[in-house]
Amino acid sequence: MAPAAPLDDAARLIEARRIWDEAPHCAFTDLIRFDGRWLCTFREGQRHVSPDGAIRVIASEDGERWEPIARLTSASADLRDPKLCTSPDGRLMLTAAAALHDPGDGGRHQTLAWFSQDGASWDGPHPIGRRGDWLWRVSWHDGTPYSVGYSTEADRPARVARLYRGADGRADAFEAIVDPLFEAGEPSEATLRFLPDGQALCLLRRDGAEPSAQLGQAEPPYLNWTWTDLGVRVGGPNLIRLPDGRLIAVVRLYDGGPRTAVCRLDPGAGTLTELLALPSGGDTSYAGLAWHAEQLWISYYSSHEGRTAIYLARVALPDPS
Repeated sequence: MAPAAPLDDAARLIEARRIWDEAPHCAFTDLIRFDGRWLCTFREGQRHVSPDGAIRVIASEDGERWEPIARLTSASADLRDPKLCTSPDGRLMLTAAAALHDPGDGGRHQTLAWFSQDGASWDGPHPIGRRGDWLWRVSWHDGTPYSVGYSTEADRPARVARLYRGADGRADAFEAIVDPLFEAGEPSEATLRFLPDGQALCLLRRDGAEPSAQLGQAEPPYLNWTWTDLGVRVGGPNLIRLPDGRLIAVVRLYDGGPRTAVCRLDPGAGTLTELLALPSGGDTSYAGLAWHAEQLWISYYSSHEGRTAIYLARVALPDPS
């Protein structure tokens, strides 16, 4: 596949390859390096939204040859947006939202968690967070899991985001500690990252009349947040801190056509700057990120080649200084 043209001399696409397309619609990825190999997870289904959504996990030693090792299903829900992380005890944690076929009065979504020692056998699902809130991604800090959950109740007049923390440091018991965390403009998907000095960053998607992304910043114990409007619409936000301290976000951008883009985040200036557009288009984004062998490894999905499939990109990001 031909590399996309870089928008910044400090970003270069090394390779992008399709790694999975064995379902009619494969989307919403995450990526982790665990026990010396790569694990990639994503949703499989008939369509972008369909009742048969299942979670697939595939593994690779080298990022080139992949094999399926697990598939998680539900008879009562469409499983969506799986995310991977590791808990302090060394286990894998996989979270996803169950879009319930028969929600009744309790809320349309329930966030679920599974745990594994090897990525193939999973214990769960375990409900986390309140029914009706979608805890989109879990991030650990000092032995405690945190997540931003957003409300999905059909009868709410406005969407609300809340900050959740694992109660007593447990990964299967979450409580809202900042409620609300953000209200204006229909907040939704969010990624939390913690800096070496303990500061927390939150990259937050909005879908309202003014759908510009927000950047939240807070000091421990993360009860008081300041917010900056980044002035750009994003989808599927993910964020990683490189060893040299740069903050790199991979998001869906909309201006000029949807695409999965590698961006530089500058919290001080309140800016999100596109560095490189990955080969992508149409139904796309929802990236998993890992730094390995001096390269940024990115899982994402895209329909630019016709079939909605899973891709893996490797990007060089040499320090511009």
